[in-house]
Amino acid sequence: MSAATLDALRRGELSGLRELRLPGLGLTVFPPEILGLAETLEVLDLGGNALSDLHPELGRLRRLRALFLSGNPMARLPPVLGELPALSQIGIRGSGLRELPAEALPPALRWLTLTDNRLESLPAALGERPLLQKLMLAGNRLRELPASLAGASGLELIRLSANGLDGLPPWLAELPRLAWIAWSGNPFDTGAPPVTEAVPWEALEAGPVLGEGASGRVHRALWRRGSGATPRPVALKLFKGAMTSDGLPEREMAALLAAGEHPGLTGALGRLSGHPEGLDGLLMPLLPPDWRVLAGPPSLESCSRDIYDPSLRLEPEAALRLAGGIAGAVAHLHGRGLLHGDLYAHNILWDGRAGDGVLSDFGAASFLPPGAEGNAFRRVEVRAWGLLLGELLERCAGAPSVALAELQRRCAAAPAERPLMGEVLEVLRGSG
Repeated sequence: MSAATLDALRRGELSGLRELRLPGLGLTVFPPEILGLAETLEVLDLGGNALSDLHPELGRLRRLRALFLSGNPMARLPPVLGELPALSQIGIRGSGLRELPAEALPPALRWLTLTDNRLESLPAALGERPLLQKLMLAGNRLRELPASLAGASGLELIRLSANGLDGLPPWLAELPRLAWIAWSGNPFDTGAPPVTEAVPWEALEAGPVLGEGASGRVHRALWRRGSGATPRPVALKLFKGAMTSDGLPEREMAALLAAGEHPGLTGALGRLSGHPEGLDGLLMPLLPPDWRVLAGPPSLESCSRDIYDPSLRLEPEAALRLAGGIAGAVAHLHGRGLLHGDLYAHNILWDGRAGDGVLSDFGAASFLPPGAEGNAFRRVEVRAWGLLLGELLERCAGAPSVALAELQRRCAAAPAERPLMGEVLEVLRGSG
């Protein structure tokens, strides 16, 4: 289909097009015919090609909002991108990127994905983009962050996993809108999982695929724990072993094993051993088949906000039960020295009725530092929970109680004003 689209583009048949996707065609030269769409083009996907540079007149695409270049061998982000006034999202992962020139950062930059590259430094100009909201930096060679990011007051999500950082700058937890952060796999990350049961591959009977994410595939499976024992239905997650936008799969496994058991978490029952292809895997409790994801992930337009089904309506009791269950799960993680890092509705599976649910996907989980520094980052995640609570309350009939409304306000307030999750649970118990 992409090849046919390229042919149509070259014949001049795509006038007025708003989205153009030409991935994986082996392009070594930017098709100049794209410039003929300057009056309308908003989204351009050139991922998986062989481009080392872009057209010098790319700045003519005055309406372009999103540009995807992942997989192209670009050692340097082309400076011409800074000439695009409407460009708010750039995605260039796995491209061998070594240099990020300040002039390549467009003024309207909102969402920047630089995952799995070779960057050793970032320009100060990155913190001078007032709309910056989402910054994906996992899998690079960064040893420090530009101090200018301390002024990125709109930054809500940052991924720092698998870099060369020796610590986290103190201003990071003070960013007023930051709610989602990951830093596992850096030199200062010394967290380790407990010793857990090793489950041999021969004790499992893998079944159909239940779902697939960036870090792996989840199967339904039967676990035979011994002769004569009734096989236990479980979920088996087999990891792909590749870098994800959140970080390294082995750090996700470490966090899942360290999380322990809680009714509000997917949790891990044991670690797989002896897979015939050498894959890593974890056994997890099997959820009821009718449970569903609470919301969809963010879109280009929403950037850092999940997309809910417009028809979703919650009974106040169900919303409170769901919010409380997730708060309990997060408090459990915080008590065990873990930050989930991706506390979103799209990572919550629930029953769709009464408000029973679990928090899943530990790809962005990180081991917390001790003391006051750890509490500062716990409060970052409290903001994420507060945003979730607000989303649930918006889908309830009637106004929330004064206590719940005040709790939601405090959780989303300035960092120093936010409670820790223990206090959140106390307020919720008083509201039940």
